[in-house]
Amino acid sequence: MTVRPVAAEDRESLDALLIESWGEPRVAAGGRVYDLHTLPSLVAIAESGELVGALTYEISDGTIEVVSIDATAPNRGVGTALLEAATDVGAQADARLLWLVTTNDNLDALRFYQRRGLRILGVRPNAVAASRQLKPSIPQIGAYGIPIRDEIVLGRSLAPAVEL
Repeated sequence: MTVRPVAAEDRESLDALLIESWGEPRVAAGGRVYDLHTLPSLVAIAESGELVGALTYEISDGTIEVVSIDATAPNRGVGTALLEAATDVGAQADARLLWLVTTNDNLDALRFYQRRGLRILGVRPNAVAASRQLKPSIPQIGAYGIPIRDEIVLGRSLAPAVEL
């Protein structure tokens, strides 16, 4: 597998993956709506040439925010490879922090991120209600039948001497 910045020939497959994962090319978190089509993206390409994962991000204020991360098949190392590539992109941009937002129902993601060195930096109680105002298609009930209510911010330092 190779992880690299998205290229023109990846766009159709990337768009299909984002629609399948998110229902539309927009995500909402932290009081913002992100258009995944306009964000920088990394793609994971299998040896067969098939796009097997993608990560979108935004760099600002000395941080890199992972806006979306998706893999076509879990437990194959795609998410880990994408997250490590985003870490490299952030480090090259002199970002001090890699961070992201997930929701309280996303237990698999919470496990995944924490096992890769991200820590919980904050919880935004009832923040998903505001995100639903921006993107009404966010479901009320999420993974494992858990009501989706809260945003959880996770991150890890990219500065070697800085501990979170």
